[in-house]
Amino acid sequence: MSKMLEGRVALITGGGQGVGQGVARAMAEAGAHIAIAQRNAEQGEEECAYLRDTYGVEAMFIKTDVTQRDQVDAMVKAVVDRFGRLEILVNNAGGSFPKRIENHTDEDMEGSFALNYYAVFWAMRAAFPTMKKQKYGRVVNMGSLNGVNAHMFTVAYNASKEAMRALTRTAAVEWGPYGITCNTICPSATSPAAKEYFEHNPEMAEAILSQVPAGRFGDSQKDIGPVAVFLASEGGGYVSGDTLFADGGSQVNGVSWRPEVED
Repeated sequence: MSKMLEGRVALITGGGQGVGQGVARAMAEAGAHIAIAQRNAEQGEEECAYLRDTYGVEAMFIKTDVTQRDQVDAMVKAVVDRFGRLEILVNNAGGSFPKRIENHTDEDMEGSFALNYYAVFWAMRAAFPTMKKQKYGRVVNMGSLNGVNAHMFTVAYNASKEAMRALTRTAAVEWGPYGITCNTICPSATSPAAKEYFEHNPEMAEAILSQVPAGRFGDSQKDIGPVAVFLASEGGGYVSGDTLFADGGSQVNGVSWRPEVED
């Protein structure tokens, strides 16, 4: 990716593994200094050390539970205090669980929205004053094909991710005059959780792969990272309010997703 992000500062939630890790590494390779925020401190510190040693950039870890507003505010403040600026915000942390709609509790739905929607809203709101002052900002939020295609048995995840996508598009309109772009990536890439699931459900993995036009599962760093780097770069400055599908063509006809759930 050459050095498209030379000297920029990027904050990535959940950057210690999976898609977030791939994005963090791609952005570091492109020259950005990286801040990783997540709950798993050992994993986050280890990844930051890897980024420093491999790419020669500055990297800091911030232990953060993104479902807690005060911690999200403190996360953004820590980055600005350390670097004096924040050009790139990647809201990657998220999660889902399979359950039938009628079996969802209010707490289930509230938990999903706290993680997949409010965490993003809080981070964007906290980062906005700095980005506005800089007259430059790049917000990249991770969406999901589950929400776009209304996959069965993940309604809390689907609804919260689609709410986040509406937030992203609205912010793109309101914040555009300040030089801030806001976009969503719907990625399809392997992660530790996905690999574990597929190992226990090989038939499901085979069925899903057969529906991916590219004929393979995505790689977080090679396939998702470069898309995020482009959106975060100067070259991505006229792309805003979009949803980019980095999924090997899976979004065209959709991919069947039906995990086993209790009745």
